[in-house]
Amino acid sequence: MIRIGVIGGIGSGKSFISKLFKSPVFNADREVEFLYKNNLECFKKLKKKLPRFVKSFPISKSQLIKAINEDKKNLKKISSVVHPLVRKKLKSFLNKNKKNKIIVLDIPLLIENKLYNKKDILIFVKSDQNKVINRLRKRKNYNKKILLNLKKNQANLLKKRKLANYIVDNNFRPNIMKKKISSLKNKILDERNST
Repeated sequence: MIRIGVIGGIGSGKSFISKLFKSPVFNADREVEFLYKNNLECFKKLKKKLPRFVKSFPISKSQLIKAINEDKKNLKKISSVVHPLVRKKLKSFLNKNKKNKIIVLDIPLLIENKLYNKKDILIFVKSDQNKVINRLRKRKNYNKKILLNLKKNQANLLKKRKLANYIVDNNFRPNIMKKKISSLKNKILDERNST
């Protein structure tokens, strides 16, 4: 199984690029959203750590945004509860998909949380800053202050770029990006098959 980690800055289009591989994708953001809406254990732990903010189940992002806005340290408290649960989901995903030729890891903190290994293929998604800002503004819970805190939590983009095996320029129309990713997927398969 070839593990492809899609990395890049917030709003660069990592999820879009991940889907274009047409392989099973582990989307950490979706998993976190699922936990907030469906996991009672997650709710109880967050309520215990942030009783002033987490008051009802399912957990709404607005409760957590208020907590982070009030104190940046609350992001670490949230992460200490959520990250182990996401790791458990990742382990299950990897076991379930071990017979696939390729799986894609769409995990914003893949590098920071050391969730990749040396054999993984890392693809850095670069995108024009104006496109990034436009994408972020379209998000449901767009909040400039929160985005700045999340950005600080992601490893330096230059470090991520240096770790990458490939760099994908995500500044083209979707139909062009489909062709680019299809070509890249075939290249990765050919390279792995020849070794």
